Amino acid sequence: MSKAAILSNATFVYPVKFYLSGFSDVPHVQYFLYLPVFCLYIYMTVLGNGLLLSVIYLVNTLHTPKYMIVFNLALTDLCWSTALIPKLLDTFLFDSRYIVYEACLSYMFFVWFFLGVQSWTLVIMAYDRCIAICFPLMYHSIVTKPAIVEMLLFVWVFISCLITCMVGFLNCLFFCGSVVIKSFFCDHGPTFHLACNDNSVNYITALVIITTVSFPPILIALTYICIAIALSRIASGQEGLKALKTCTSHLIIVAIFFLPVIATNMAVLRFSPPHQEGEGEPRIINPILAHTIPTLHNPIIYSLRTEEVLNSIRKLCKPIRMNDTTLSKKVTSVSPH
Repeated sequence: MSKAAILSNATFVYPVKFYLSGFSDVPHVQYFLYLPVFCLYIYMTVLGNGLLLSVIYLVNTLHTPKYMIVFNLALTDLCWSTALIPKLLDTFLFDSRYIVYEACLSYMFFVWFFLGVQSWTLVIMAYDRCIAICFPLMYHSIVTKPAIVEMLLFVWVFISCLITCMVGFLNCLFFCGSVVIKSFFCDHGPTFHLACNDNSVNYITALVIITTVSFPPILIALTYICIAIALSRIASGQEGLKALKTCTSHLIIVAIFFLPVIATNMAVLRFSPPHQEGEGEPRIINPILAHTIPTLHNPIIYSLRTEEVLNSIRKLCKPIRMNDTTLSKKVTSVSPH
């Protein structure tokens, strides 16, 4: 292990590098974990979200408040995975486990930032569904493009300020002991627990971040209570079922996203120091599931389960098929008999 290096500012002791332990005790883990994650990242996350972003951008009929939110969700999916998975593969597939102190903080910022933005994007999506079902006649006057842009912009600015404070407080810590981070990336909890001095401010910050990420499910639950009340007042059960179907994609994404994330983040509250055995593996396995599964499923849910997106893809493919048919006819007509 590399020893901590004292910077020019004698007040603080920073490590030159951190060491990401990951699955150091599991043999051949790269063959059954990291390679599948890489393949799924390329084929599902990059191509799936890239297709969804392209369709929403190219098809004018999808330039609506609802699909502005979906566009933001796909963008944060793509950025979140790109911030995490390539470095994850470099770290464990190529055994590049040491990471420079400044790079570790940057890594931490972007992973947590996009996690927070995605969490609150799902709240805005729930708000959109709530207004559409509870106040259908007022929907177009309440949920407007400027209103959605303001909400999304506020989320990006607020989360960026919050995560900047979280990462900034780490610079107030002494790292004079172990530099081994018991995680597969520069996670906040395992990092600040390595500090030699008082880390109570960082612990409080962790609670604030966990609350910020975990509070959205409560708001989403409240919106669906309002939706359930509104649907119970609809005379026709068929109309209520049809309205409920518009929420299924969102409900699936909320469940896939929040269940593993909340379970993982709560582990910060009971995180044990690196010298204690038995706590590291769940802390490592759970975040991998929490950080990869949602980004793999979201493009599928919003492309294969949404009729509007499927129709838009067909519209985009139709000119291509027509051009191919026209070209084949021209080739046939000029070919010698």
